[in-house]
Parts: sequence; structure tokens; C-alpha cells
Amino acid sequence: MGCTLSAEERAALERSKAIEKNLKEDGISAAKDVKLLLLGAGESGKSTIVKQMKLLINSSSDIERELIIHEDGFSGEDVKQYKPVVYSNTIQSLAAIVRAMDTLGIEYGDKERRADAKMVCDVVSRMEDTEPFSPELLSAMMRLWADSGIQECFNRSREYQLNDSAQYATQANTAVHEYIPPMALHSQSGTMKENQISYLDSLDRIGAADYQPTEQDILRTRVKTTGIVETHFTFKNLHFRLFDVGGQRSERKKWIHCFEDVTAIIFCVALSGYDQVLHEDETTNRMHESLKLFDSICNNKWFTDTSIILFLNKKDIFEEKIKKSPLTICFPEYTGPSSFTEAVAYIQAQYESKNKSPNKEIYTHITCATDTNNIQFVFDAVTDVIIANNLRGCGLY
Repeated sequence: MGCTLSAEERAALERSKAIEKNLKEDGISAAKDVKLLLLGAGESGKSTIVKQMKLLINSSSDIERELIIHEDGFSGEDVKQYKPVVYSNTIQSLAAIVRAMDTLGIEYGDKERRADAKMVCDVVSRMEDTEPFSPELLSAMMRLWADSGIQECFNRSREYQLNDSAQYATQANTAVHEYIPPMALHSQSGTMKENQISYLDSLDRIGAADYQPTEQDILRTRVKTTGIVETHFTFKNLHFRLFDVGGQRSERKKWIHCFEDVTAIIFCVALSGYDQVLHEDETTNRMHESLKLFDSICNNKWFTDTSIILFLNKKDIFEEKIKKSPLTICFPEYTGPSSFTEAVAYIQAQYESKNKSPNKEIYTHITCATDTNNIQFVFDAVTDVIIANNLRGCGLY
């Protein structure tokens, strides 16, 4: 004899199924909302990552555009706004080299360059509008950059503060994988073929009357972030809110709890900072400061179970530096060779060892924030991890 349900029991079962369905739909919907917190010490490439998000969306294929929605990438207005920044970064970089000439006791190859140096420094000190460079100023800058003394001083840039945009590398060909454990790095060649170009090497192009910043020019610009910058975009059917709090480093304990519900933290590290000191404290190594910050974020009570995506950034600059500047400047205990592969593996291990939580995952990527292809590859992999983690958190994976 079969067991039949009463009308009341059937109604209760239907309500239960409806509730379960709604919960599942709510879970799927919640899994599509992603909040990312972008952190890292100064000049680690955080703002460049934000620029890349705009650029990647704008340059996507037609098929990808069906899944990606964003305020357009670098619009004509963006280019217009970044143009004076390129001019400012260029002359500020040259002025920094000029000031370091006296500090380091380096003589100009041609003593007549002192007059050119005075012109450049006077323009910077008066905070004059340098858009565009006047013919006289442009000629003075080009003569200075060609001077052997200036070149010697530039080659010693680790001994003073100089923007990475003064000279930058492009066309990096090194592949980056979704996750690279320390030992796996030893199997990679670490070879990177690149053309070295720079704002200062491109003075004739930047100084032209019809100059328009290229994508790389814009990605290389350096403007100090103030306040909290929030960027919205949709990728792989996920709705992202990316928070760059680079301008809120002070009094972090007063606002950090506001982000306790973030999906993941992207923490940027400038690999190239291992042999440099802070702008505000020239007794503190930049990477030591970065490690201290990472420790405080990684083990913060508000982020006990929050996954961290670690971007070991500026690999292009680091690969050139490590050939001439030993890692022992930052880590005296390091006994390995001065090679890209071993040095990066050691740095990666230093950061990952700070994690004291068995429930926290750290996903490490070796990146070049100005390399669009590299960041696209990495962000694609990061998104797959986020999707899996979100679904798992909602009990749907």
C-alpha cells in the first residue's frame, strides 16, 4: 500500500522546493558580484592595473564584448587628460637626474650642459605649464639626455628617487602561468627579450607638435593616487568592483574594516624595489616596507579567510636590475645566484611565508603591469579562481 501525502504536506513540500530554488538563485547571483581590494606599497603598479582593466575591455574582440561591459578604455578624453601627465613625468624625471648629479658627484660630459640643467630645474621649480615643451626647452632636454654624465647618473638611479617611466621596457615575451610555486620557477628560463625605450629616449616624439600619448605612454604615467578609486566592469559574466585605496595608506586601521566582505585582495609588489629606499624615509628599504605591509594585511583579523592574489610586479625592470644589483642589498642572507628565476623564487617565498592562516589561499603571479597581454592572461586566470571560490562559498561547487 503506497504512502500518499496530504494536501498540507504537498503544499509544504512545494514551499520547501521553492525556497531551495530561490536560495540557489540568490547564491548564483551573489557569486556573480565580485569586490576586489587593490593594495600594495607606493609605486607598485596598482593604478596601472586599473588602467589595464579599462584598456583590456576596450581592446576585446567582438565575441568578448558580448560578455564585457565597461566605460570605454582609453577614450579621446583620456588621452587628452594624460598628455600633460606625460610631459610632467618626463621633465620631472630629467630634473631628478640633474639634481642627483651633484649628490653623486658626477661631472657633465660637456660643461655647457649646466646651463641646460638650470633651465630644466627652473621650469620644474616654478611649476610652469610644460604642455607642450617650448623649442628651447625641448632642445635643452635633448642635449642633457645625450650627455655622458647624465647617462652615467641615470645608470645609478637606484641611488636616488627616479620614476620607472623615465626609462621603461616593452615587448616582454616571458610567459606567466596561473600559479607558480617557488620550485616551479626553477624550471623556467626567465629569459626576456625586450626593446628599451623611454620618455627621455622619445623626446623628439613627445616634443612633436602633433604628439598624442600611446597606450604604453599612458600605462607608464605616474600620478600619486589620493582617496579611494572605485572601478566597475563586467568580465566573464561577473560584476567587478575594484577598489584602489593607494591614497589611503595612513590611518589604515580606521577604514580597513570597511572592506571585510571583499571577495579577494590583489596585493601588488614592485620586484624592482628591492634595492631602493622609500621617498619619505631614505633609511627604509622599499621591499622591507612592502613585506611589512603584506604581513599586516595577510594576517589582519578582517581578512582571516580572504584569498590573496599576489602580483610580483615589474618583472621586466627586475630582470635587468638583478644582473647588476645583487639581491643581498635587501636580503643579506640570500646565497643564490643573481638570476631572475632564483631571485624571484626567493622573493616569492618571503611573501608567502608571512601567511599564518591555514584557511587562506595565496595565488601568486609574476607580472608586468604595463604588458597588456601579460595582464590579460593573468586576470583571466584570476577570474577562473574567483568563480570557483565564489561558487564553493555558496555551496554550488
